[in-house]
Amino acid sequence: MGAVIRAWSRAFLSQWHGKLLLMSIAPFLLALGVWAVALYFYLQPLVDYLHALFTDHKLFATSTSWLRSLGLGTLTAVVPPLIAMLALLPLMILTALIFIGVVAMPVICRHVGRRHFAQLEQRKGGSILGSVGVALGGMLIFIGLWIVTLPLYAFPPLAVLVQALLWGWLTCRVMVYDVLADYASSEERHRMLKQHRLRLLAIGVVSGAAGALPGALWLGGVMAVVFFPFLAAASIWLYVLIFIFTGLWFAYYCMEALAQMRAQEEITKELA
Repeated sequence: MGAVIRAWSRAFLSQWHGKLLLMSIAPFLLALGVWAVALYFYLQPLVDYLHALFTDHKLFATSTSWLRSLGLGTLTAVVPPLIAMLALLPLMILTALIFIGVVAMPVICRHVGRRHFAQLEQRKGGSILGSVGVALGGMLIFIGLWIVTLPLYAFPPLAVLVQALLWGWLTCRVMVYDVLADYASSEERHRMLKQHRLRLLAIGVVSGAAGALPGALWLGGVMAVVFFPFLAAASIWLYVLIFIFTGLWFAYYCMEALAQMRAQEEITKELA
């Protein structure tokens, strides 16, 4: 695990580089703009739809009884808005993730590559379209699992654990592709995922625990509904910062592992 810790320390130091701090502004503003428009036009209709659904199917009595049994009776009046908020959260993650992949990851990879891996050959095994496709495919699975685990928000520690595991898988899937898109061939990327799967998942799970923190902002019950626009903006900002650090962590680890893999290949060829 020495390589994982070494990559973390290098990512932590790079996180505070002025260029990378300024770079976080663009994906944040893009995601914030998209969601400002979306929430303005679609949040209230979504809440109204959920309220009508609960009324038509007499779900308020069931939800009230269940919440009171858990000691969360104060949430009974805001169940539809809370469900709407929790349902929108994965979509906010998706937009932040896509904007980071398209806008920030190329800059992160150039920053790490030029400063620390200048001799590493770029074999162009990925593309921007491929990055978006991997992110969308991963998010479809992520959203499905997120919906299934929504009841766990009644038990915050368990919800954070499950989110960390989900994030571990998603960040590993997306970040490895983005980091190696320019530097590795498709075959090298698949070998990397196979040979370093456990360490990459470990990085993803630790990052996933951090990725679960913005979701904790939404556990404030009635106050979360009242301050929803501000919490949405704060969540997006935190996701951007977490994604950038995670991208740096994966970049340092994957590029070092790729350099070592190629060096080992050269040794093998010389001995053959």
